[in-house]
Amino acid sequence: MPDKVLILTPLKDAEELLEGYFARLYQLTYPAQLISLGFLESDSADNTFAAVSQRLPELNQRFRSARLWKRDFGFRLPPGVPRWRFGYQLPRRTVLAKSRNHLLFHALDDEDWVLWMDVDVMEYPVDIIERFLATGKDIVTPHCVKRYGGKSFDLNSWRDKGRLHLHDLRGEGDLVRLHAVGATMLWVKADIHRDGLIFPPFLYGKQSSLIRWYNHLVPRRTVIRWREKPFRGEIETEGLGIMAHDMGYECWGLPNLEVIHRDA
Repeated sequence: MPDKVLILTPLKDAEELLEGYFARLYQLTYPAQLISLGFLESDSADNTFAAVSQRLPELNQRFRSARLWKRDFGFRLPPGVPRWRFGYQLPRRTVLAKSRNHLLFHALDDEDWVLWMDVDVMEYPVDIIERFLATGKDIVTPHCVKRYGGKSFDLNSWRDKGRLHLHDLRGEGDLVRLHAVGATMLWVKADIHRDGLIFPPFLYGKQSSLIRWYNHLVPRRTVIRWREKPFRGEIETEGLGIMAHDMGYECWGLPNLEVIHRDA
């Protein structure tokens, strides 16, 4: 039987992005009757929840299903503070991990695949689902950039403890191994989520076999520095990558399949 796909998108202050987001979904070439949609709105200061709610009848006519949930976590960055500011990353990504898990636990039904897609991914191929299926891999992320041919925007997709990102791996081929992934766009076999793969809302992986393996490969001087500053683990999407490895799965990246993120 044809594979059923669940597209999941966490939302926060996204009202101005919704028109383009839904227009791109409508352009997908994968059969709409095989696509389910799930949204979680959290802590918005705009009308995101109402705007998506108004679209649900139309979305349910076009797609297999479309559902929306709300869960506020009470987290907002102070005015003028960028989301990547040091000191705010851990609490911000803790909340993001919780919101992704909350959405996953509510939305996943009988689908074969989960496609995580952020609302601020502005361009991607209309046959992106077919391209993911063609890889034959269980966990795959495309190359999220701000301009075609540019450096990686989503630096959560990496290999060798963050030493190599997808822009470093373009010459290695169309499909490369990764140790951690981002989720601006992320393709996951649904059964792996059912088996327990989540976005850790805590630092995960201190005792991971991947970390022990990496310690044997890096130069001796690096191991010494590592031991001086012990590895604490990874959170959210990167933690998911480490957890997937511990569960016996590999993560893969597509360095030459680029999707465009909003320039923000």
